[in-house]
Amino acid sequence: MTPMMMTKEDLRGLGAPDLVYVREIRAADVLADTPIPEARGLSIDPEAILYAVHGADGERLAVMMDRETAFAAAVAHELEPVSVH
Repeated sequence: MTPMMMTKEDLRGLGAPDLVYVREIRAADVLADTPIPEARGLSIDPEAILYAVHGADGERLAVMMDRETAFAAAVAHELEPVSVH
């Protein structure tokens, strides 16, 4: 079976703006994407597992310390969170 390629616009049309997904992410990946001035004073183990909330188009919207908080934050903002592996 040939995999289907989807664009960000295709994904956005699947449920955005209400559908978001939550997935594990390494703290090192978040730190690498964070501008230096905003990361100053942040003390976190780069190998720690965090939980990122992403829009249907893949844009990272938030990062939380645990899965339950990530889901709760999404729901609090009237979004529909799903988990990905």
